[in-house]
Amino acid sequence: MTDTSPFVLVDHPRPHVAVVRMHRPDRLNAMSIELVSELHAALGALAEENDTWVVVLTGSGRGFSSGLDLKDHGVVPNIDGLSVGRIAQRSMRHYSRLVPALRRMPQPVIAAVNGPAYGGGMCLALGADLRFASESAVFNSTGIVNGLTSTELGVSWILPRLIGVARSNDLLLTGRLVDAHEALAMGLVSRVLPDDELLDTCLDVAESMSRFSPYGLAMTKDVLWANLEVASLEAAVELEDRNQLMLGFTENLPEAIRAFAAGRPPVYTDEPRRSMFPE
Repeated sequence: MTDTSPFVLVDHPRPHVAVVRMHRPDRLNAMSIELVSELHAALGALAEENDTWVVVLTGSGRGFSSGLDLKDHGVVPNIDGLSVGRIAQRSMRHYSRLVPALRRMPQPVIAAVNGPAYGGGMCLALGADLRFASESAVFNSTGIVNGLTSTELGVSWILPRLIGVARSNDLLLTGRLVDAHEALAMGLVSRVLPDDELLDTCLDVAESMSRFSPYGLAMTKDVLWANLEVASLEAAVELEDRNQLMLGFTENLPEAIRAFAAGRPPVYTDEPRRSMFPE
């Protein structure tokens, strides 16, 4: 591509909140190599920001992302000396590692799905921890439509766990369009909002979450994802117990009790508890 403007924009519009915006509005934020490279870099940088506690992911213009750019997908960097097979593998992983990158971030990620989320764009939204959709949002799996497979970017693992096998198979095998209200009914998203209210609502929710302990947010996210992979209730409870104990050794709960008694908002510091037992 000849355009040297950034394909991913990052700003911090509220305290402790970052917005990541895919920025190819003329292509419905289609996922070129350049955009994906910048998105990897942006997510990695935000994951290291200690003062950023919640992230909102969205698209510029009238869409979230139309998935892989079939017209101008670009070339993955650093391929000199590689065989065709290794280039193909590296290119595929450049895309597919986006969802694990979202999962590894300590910050909860809210996907503000502001229009079409097709193919890899839908899969990217599934990698977020929360999904809010605009009235104009529409989802579909384009791989099957384009003669490929619908199973990409972890969708075959995430989607059945999110909405059940029957509905997941219906989306992935038929390639049909799913509008925002059907997506809400099946549990693909948790809220549908007017187009002009979507981002502000996501920012409000992110800001409200930032009143909580950032340690608590990060640990809750970790366990929610980890317990999708455990095989039993007993194993899930064991992990939850240890997670809760780690937060219990901080000053947060005593602060919550003090704040409730004083009629004020709590201020969580995540500092170690000064005294576990009364003297």
